[in-house]
Amino acid sequence: MSYSNGTTKSRGSFIVLVFLSALWLLPTVGLFITSLRAKGEAQTSGWWDVLLNPFSQDWDLSSYTTVLTENKLATSFISSLAVTIPATILPLLFAAYAAFGFTFLTFRGREFFFSVIIGLLVVPLQGALVPVLKMFISFTDKTGIEISGQYAAAWFVHSAFAMPLAIYILRNYMMTIPNTLIEAARMDGASNFTIFWRLVLPISVPALASFAIFQFLWVWNDYLIAFVFVGNERPVLTYTLLAMLGQYGEGWQAVAAGSFISLSVPLLVFFTLQRYFIRGLTAGAVK
Repeated sequence: MSYSNGTTKSRGSFIVLVFLSALWLLPTVGLFITSLRAKGEAQTSGWWDVLLNPFSQDWDLSSYTTVLTENKLATSFISSLAVTIPATILPLLFAAYAAFGFTFLTFRGREFFFSVIIGLLVVPLQGALVPVLKMFISFTDKTGIEISGQYAAAWFVHSAFAMPLAIYILRNYMMTIPNTLIEAARMDGASNFTIFWRLVLPISVPALASFAIFQFLWVWNDYLIAFVFVGNERPVLTYTLLAMLGQYGEGWQAVAAGSFISLSVPLLVFFTLQRYFIRGLTAGAVK
């Protein structure tokens, strides 16, 4: 009897999960279908009509050709990669160093400084835009080195605001590593640098991958930071998609094709690293 109840609950959970997944994927499916339809048909009928009679539709790939050639989406694609990849790697690198120190090194004020870093999670990114921009301008006036308007400006801003969460996630994961393992490495003569690179970092790959997914998605889909600190001379995908829409929304079908191209990269990153995702997030949650 208990086995039957367990099977029924499992089947019910599976049905609910399938329903929620289908509901979540519905906008993406609609976006993809719209991007492949001829403009005339897309303007006169809903995308769901395709599901009823898919072979009667006039499929058209011209939207993809247009956005990749006429709208310079390919150039914006490269700009987004130039912003996103360094802005994902830099906070991971520095946060891993900091998390290692907060976990395995003993120094005065360790818990206080960690609390301060965690407190920075509540600082809104939008509230710091003007002070950071003024800081960049002041730095340029004093040194002559231009930061604002360059990719580096977005790297600094994204990395700085990602650090508190990255340190928190990585420290929680590193706390699950047995101290006996670290002490054994020290007894064998390994330095902290060696322990970090050859022992702790390889073990922490799940946590690194889980945060990399979050950070990549946040930076890739960002519009505000790229617009304020990089500008329209090096437009990222989000800026180009908005420009493609037009003043009166007449370019919505081109935006559908461009949005699906933009969506493909985060999907690729997630499916590549998904096996680490849950392991990295749940590590340290239960002792």
